[in-house]
Amino acid sequence: MIPVESFIERRRRLASQMQKGIAIIPTAPERVRSRDAHYPYRFDSYFYYLTGFCEPEAVLVIVAGADESASKHILFCRHKDMEREIWDGFRYGPEAAREVFGFDETYPVSKLDEILPRLMADQPVVYCALGHDAEWDVRVTGWINRIRQQAHSGVAAPTQIHDIRLVLDEMRLFKSAQELQVMRHAAEISSGAHRRAMRKTRPGMNEYEVEAELLHEFRRHGAQAPAYTSIVAGGANACVLHYVQNDAELKDGDLLLIDAGCELDGYAADITRTFPVNGKFSPAQRDLYQLVLSAQAAAISAVRPGNQWNAPHEAALRVLAQGFIDFGLCHGSMDTVIQSEDYKRFYMHRTGHWLGLDVHDAGEYKRDGEWRPLQPGMTLTVEPGCYVRPADNVPRHFWDIGVRIEDDVLVTETGCEVLTSAAPKTVTEIEELMQDRKDR
Repeated sequence: MIPVESFIERRRRLASQMQKGIAIIPTAPERVRSRDAHYPYRFDSYFYYLTGFCEPEAVLVIVAGADESASKHILFCRHKDMEREIWDGFRYGPEAAREVFGFDETYPVSKLDEILPRLMADQPVVYCALGHDAEWDVRVTGWINRIRQQAHSGVAAPTQIHDIRLVLDEMRLFKSAQELQVMRHAAEISSGAHRRAMRKTRPGMNEYEVEAELLHEFRRHGAQAPAYTSIVAGGANACVLHYVQNDAELKDGDLLLIDAGCELDGYAADITRTFPVNGKFSPAQRDLYQLVLSAQAAAISAVRPGNQWNAPHEAALRVLAQGFIDFGLCHGSMDTVIQSEDYKRFYMHRTGHWLGLDVHDAGEYKRDGEWRPLQPGMTLTVEPGCYVRPADNVPRHFWDIGVRIEDDVLVTETGCEVLTSAAPKTVTEIEELMQDRKDR
């Protein structure tokens, strides 16, 4: 768990960068699944990053002054209601939330429309996620208009609206020691889930049975949920990048691609492994798997301070393009295949993304039109792949083979650390682990 002091310090850093103005950051709403049944609740990542508060119906307000002593951190949350707690469970209420989470002031969220215009009056700038939620856009502009109606009393309304995400994205991009501790634990749990899946998989099982093994491993080690809908894709299904039906039978001789990771205390792990359902790679499967593994190794080697964000992708792409030529999937020189983008028939996505509170985490990839340099504290995925669909100009022995290998990687002072290295990925490691399952 990340200590409360870290959330307080983040709020102070944000207020310092705002200099003067008011920030309004609501958490995510609850969503109805059907009639009076809701989807499992998950807080807004920006809100949680600054508060550590997990309840719905809450709004963070930061009033930034000329110095730290003039700033205020305010939480609006649900009132304490013992009757509702009988039905829905514990809620802090404003008084306990102030003490536990270190706020200067707390109020019932029912008083938001009453108090916010007073807090916004005479503030030059409003910081919010304008355009993110239409309902909140209407509320913020409504409060500003109410203040404008008081102009004759000498009250000034904010004249600028800034996107708070531009500031918070940069803060979230660099992970603290406490965040990395949680992410390493999430990676450890998720790696164990992939090992479990390899041990349990047999021909004749259904994809959802393997998915159940993943979920079992996540929850039994304390993860609150999967970080995203797990992809458990056997055979040709592995050539569908976002396949989530997970309802097909696993066949002897096919590969199984699993893209799955847990969420622990808000932070995501994101791992992909591909392995043979029967525990033994065929020659064609081994060829394409080794190609993707080599591409990933080249990409991970390019994850180091000073290299641009795109360097791992370019390194993986060169390896893949040459392999596609060697296997008769593409034709011509490596430069020709890359420039013509002929490789995109078999590798159509990029090689990674930022990782953190969101699976595709906050942070810019370019600045002023240039890929930004990698720096210590950044966390990203490295996930090259190869997806071969049947076609007349494609060697038949490669048909319906989909391979992706994905790890979570931290940029360090001297290079990088692979957080998910405990998930087996060499051919030897996978086959030995799956051979061992016969004795279980």
